Amino acid sequence: MTTVAAYAAPAAKAPLERTTIERRPVGEFDVLIDIKFAGICHSDIHQARDGWGEGIFPMVPGHEIAGVVAEVGPGVTKFAVGDRVGVGCMVDSCRECENCRAGLEQYCLQGNTGTYNALDKNGEPTYGGYSSQVVVDENFTVRIPDGLALDVAAPLLCAGITTYSPLRHWNAGPGKKVAVVGMGGLGHMGVKIAHALGAEVTVLSQSLRKKDDGLRLGADHYYATSDETTFKKLRGTFDIILSTVSAPLPLDAYLSLLRTDGALVNVGAPEEPVSLNLFSLLGGRKTLAGSGIGGIRETQEMLDFCAEHGLGAEIELIGASEINEAYERVLDSDVRYRFVIDTATI
Repeated sequence: MTTVAAYAAPAAKAPLERTTIERRPVGEFDVLIDIKFAGICHSDIHQARDGWGEGIFPMVPGHEIAGVVAEVGPGVTKFAVGDRVGVGCMVDSCRECENCRAGLEQYCLQGNTGTYNALDKNGEPTYGGYSSQVVVDENFTVRIPDGLALDVAAPLLCAGITTYSPLRHWNAGPGKKVAVVGMGGLGHMGVKIAHALGAEVTVLSQSLRKKDDGLRLGADHYYATSDETTFKKLRGTFDIILSTVSAPLPLDAYLSLLRTDGALVNVGAPEEPVSLNLFSLLGGRKTLAGSGIGGIRETQEMLDFCAEHGLGAEIELIGASEINEAYERVLDSDVRYRFVIDTATI
């Protein structure tokens, strides 16, 4: 075992503090990664504050990890020391079920192993990227292309794949009208990716405060949902609505914005239940769907796509001592658009 520096929440809702954790020895198919940058995802806050329940504490959050390979196990064939790599939201799965065999490890029928706040196959808790090093199986490690700087690539391991996967699955592209709900850490990447795929992109946000940013990042239109005329004006407009927000939405109102056979896809996860009148789906053969990250193969595809199109996250780089302040600022929507921790400061 190797002792490494980390920032952890010692208990639910407690401030994160500097500590040390134990990393397993490098196994036959493992890579040891010197973590350079770790993004702060809203789900880190949900879990560190036990908003989704069943948290494992102490908890080291972080599933947007970018770094450099420092050591490889004797059986590793995909990576070498010095390679630029990333780790996303999962570090293992059963690898045998039909979903895993299809490259959909995120939907493993036995349940994938989360990068943090989970138990690995040995029953040991997993610890995330708010740390100096991590040991990961090579099959759950991805290569970060040279065209992407590590700091702006880190958030792609969650925010990037979480928006890329549903946009690809629901065929966003030329001739399709896509609305992105929310202009935050997920939403701003949804705008960039939908635009790069060739769709006509609209942002639906509570206010017009970020309109200039939305248009700069690739949106063709920008509307405030607080304006009572917005839902009337846009009724029956969109093929795909990608909801990236973690607050409950009036689903019936948003479903009214879909065209026939349109889909409202949720990638945000509110802590509270939401309600729905099923007639909102029946009148137009509409779909209410959810999507969770992407498989390893698709995550690599997303990184290659982002490198090809010059898409990195819009970030604010912080030191580890600023994590607790950053959490509060995320909750206040006071970041444009992703905090990234320089792990050299841990």
